[in-house]
Amino acid sequence: MEWRNIYRGFLMGISDLIPGVSGGTIAFLLGIYDRLLTSINGIFSKDWRKHMGFLLPLAIGMGATIILFSRVIKFLLENYFAPTQFFFMGLIIGILPFMAKQAKIKSTFKAWHYLVLLIVGVLLAMTAFIKPADTSIITSLTPTTTVVLLLSGWAASTAMLLPGISGSFVLLLLGMYSTAIGAVSDFNIPIIIVIGLGVVLGFAISSKIIHYLLNNYATLTFSIIIGLIVGSIFVIYPGIPESGTPFVMSGVALIMGLLVSNLFSPPEADSKNM
Repeated sequence: MEWRNIYRGFLMGISDLIPGVSGGTIAFLLGIYDRLLTSINGIFSKDWRKHMGFLLPLAIGMGATIILFSRVIKFLLENYFAPTQFFFMGLIIGILPFMAKQAKIKSTFKAWHYLVLLIVGVLLAMTAFIKPADTSIITSLTPTTTVVLLLSGWAASTAMLLPGISGSFVLLLLGMYSTAIGAVSDFNIPIIIVIGLGVVLGFAISSKIIHYLLNNYATLTFSIIIGLIVGSIFVIYPGIPESGTPFVMSGVALIMGLLVSNLFSPPEADSKNM
């Protein structure tokens, strides 16, 4: 068991609670993205024990964080929205130099790769202007709500694996974010199980697709991923804070995010073996 993955899962779990922040981005930041995809794919192979040793501590960290910190994140977003968003903006901006090295932009990117990056970034940034679906909170299961929650979990897990797209943000657009957070906060087990099943199905299928693209169309895939990461900055940008304490807190939070991103970014030698 790779027990150090508990702290990695902790960081990914926190990010997945924030609409607009992707657990996939944090996985890239920690240098485990490729191995995460490989392990999810390998869980159904004869080497499942080895991959389980990687995934189980990660899942424990993510699960514990989501359960323990859902109320904390809710409190921060309600009372310190701008500083919280600026902290995650710092994390996202800080990962871009590492991503550029990982993608070998200078030697592999052509003009059309930059165009793809720009288009993807703009399209994602435009989602900041989309009004989230106005859906009432689901507290009990019916055949219809079960299907809706299952598909929502599937969509969210696909987003979690894509750096730049937040599973929470997808739930927000679908009108299921309040339902998911409420279920975790109130320990509504049936709702949690249904959403969880959708997440597991999404991980199993989407990871194979993303892994295939990285192996066979690496440069194009990296241009899309970097575009998603750049676009996510605009999605979570809360606007210029008020002068005084909110402005100072937001500035400090942004700097802290940049420092944390730099702290956790793997050395260049390690990133080549990611």
